[in-house]
Amino acid sequence: MAVGAPLLLAGCNAYPSYFASSGATTQGHDTFKLWSGMMTTGLIIGGIVVLLILWAVFRYRRKSDAMPRQFHEHVGIELLYTIVPIIIVAFLFVFTVLTENEVDATVPLAATTTASGKPVVDITVTAFQWGWRFDYPHLDVGVVGELKNGPDHHGPQMVVPVGETVQITLLSADVVHGFYVRDFDFSRYALPGVTNIFDLHVKHAGTYFGQCTQFCGLYHSEMFFSVKAESPAAFHSWVATEVRDGHVLGPTGNPATNIPPKSSPLQPSNNAPKS
Repeated sequence: MAVGAPLLLAGCNAYPSYFASSGATTQGHDTFKLWSGMMTTGLIIGGIVVLLILWAVFRYRRKSDAMPRQFHEHVGIELLYTIVPIIIVAFLFVFTVLTENEVDATVPLAATTTASGKPVVDITVTAFQWGWRFDYPHLDVGVVGELKNGPDHHGPQMVVPVGETVQITLLSADVVHGFYVRDFDFSRYALPGVTNIFDLHVKHAGTYFGQCTQFCGLYHSEMFFSVKAESPAAFHSWVATEVRDGHVLGPTGNPATNIPPKSSPLQPSNNAPKS
């Protein structure tokens, strides 16, 4: 049963979830497949080990006071338990590297279309104490929010088109922050003085909640944001509305420095902890 259960699960679904999210992005799904494969491999190996232990316990249990035959080496078994783990580790290592390369792959900087001809939406995400700014430099749109301000009291919202590549340039205005979206199976540090660039390819429309995962000060626990994925047509309609309402970038046109100053009029929510 220990060996057969994982095989049965694998037969029912190419990638058993084991209660994990399958990932709302292409990159997140790649990570999920690696997780599923490692879990299946681990369960099979664990089942084999349990069966071997039970076999040894019952097959070689003490039956009399006679001393069993003694020996000090068995070349075949020693080669087996040396080579097989190396093969397993090499197998998992190769698939881990391949998955990391898939997740970290990005389209060329400043690209406007992908190899398939689909447009690229570039967004500069700036984390600051204690909020987020989402700038769309080629669309002249800027969204900023702090703490629980924003839709559903879950901080500012980054809107992206479904089925198109979104290239994120992640920055920090002050201390170390963590950009994390649970349903994307993805997390990346926002580090002062360091520019992190990654691509996201959201597969399904919906609203996905994120938060800062690196302790960054007094209101860290309320540093939320959300990602709203909608059809390309709805996305461009949203862009037009934002421009019409004056939610545009500053006169410098530089999203990297267009961040709220420390004297920002944005205030913590009423539920925020007091120092």
